[in-house]
Amino acid sequence: MPKSKSCWAVLYINLLGVFRLRLCLYNIRKMMKFCLISVLAFAVSTTAMPKSWSCVSYPFPFYTKSEWGGREATGVTRLTTPVPFVVIHHTYIPGICLTVDRCMRDMRAMQDHHQLTNKWQDIGYSFAVGGEGSVFEGRGWQAVGAHAVGYNTNSIGIVLIGDFVSNLPPARQLETVKQLIQVGVDLGYIRSDYRLIGHRQATATECPGQALFTEISTWDHFDSTV
Repeated sequence: MPKSKSCWAVLYINLLGVFRLRLCLYNIRKMMKFCLISVLAFAVSTTAMPKSWSCVSYPFPFYTKSEWGGREATGVTRLTTPVPFVVIHHTYIPGICLTVDRCMRDMRAMQDHHQLTNKWQDIGYSFAVGGEGSVFEGRGWQAVGAHAVGYNTNSIGIVLIGDFVSNLPPARQLETVKQLIQVGVDLGYIRSDYRLIGHRQATATECPGQALFTEISTWDHFDSTV
C-alpha cells in the first residue's frame, strides 16, 4: 500500500475508534442518568406512599375490601394518626362466622346495611375479625369510621363478628384482635400508649356483649375510667 494511503487508513481507524469511544461514553452517561432518575423516583414514591400500601406481612389471614367483595366508599375523611383509642365491638347480628366464605358474606351484608340503609359512606368499622381468625378490611387504618359516637375521629374500631353477650369468642379470634392492634402500633397508626375501651363506654349500648367486655377488661391498655 502506498504510504499516503496507509496514513489515511490509520487516521480513519483512529477517528473511528475515537467516535466509538465517545459514543460508548455517551451511552454510559445516558444510562447512568436514567438509573439515577429511576432511583430518585423510586425513593420519592416510597416515601410518599401511605404505609398501608407498603408490603405489610400480617401474622394472620388478611382480606382487603376488594377481596371480600366490598364496594368503594362514597366518601372518605382522613383519620389523624396515630390514634389514642381502640374501640372493641361485636356484631350481635350476624352471628359468629367460622369459614372465610361465610365471613365475607357477612361483611357484604353489613356494608349493605351501613351504606344502603343507614346511608353511611362505608361500612362503619375499621376492621372486622372473623371467628376463624381472619381480618377483613373495613375503612382501614387511614379513614374516620362510623362506629362509636364521640370517638370516631380518634380511634380504630374493631368488630368481632358474632354475638358475645353470654359466650366468649374463640381463642383464635381474640388472639387475632390482639395481633391486629399490635400491627397498628408497629405501623404507626395506633399510639403505643393507646387506651382500649368497649363500645358501651362510648354509647349507651350492651356492645361488645358482657362476655367479651369482661374479657377485654383484663387486657393490657384497657381503660375503665372512660
